[in-house]
Amino acid sequence: MTGRFGTRYGATLRKRVKTIELKSRSKFRCPICRVKAVKRKSSGIWECQKCGHVMTGGAWVLETAEGKRSKRILRK
Repeated sequence: MTGRFGTRYGATLRKRVKTIELKSRSKFRCPICRVKAVKRKSSGIWECQKCGHVMTGGAWVLETAEGKRSKRILRK
């Protein structure tokens, strides 16, 4: 995944880029149809491949830690 960088930029930064890219390219569970088919369309925009639902979220993951915290507070 980060082989394109070669030996440049240092190992730690390449590892960080790798984890971010793995997260952004993986599929997430759709909140509407409950199928693991949500993919990143662009920065912060996510689309379910099955039902076509388009939603906003984090830049690299569908639901950020801050978003999870806010939902938990609202449920109380």
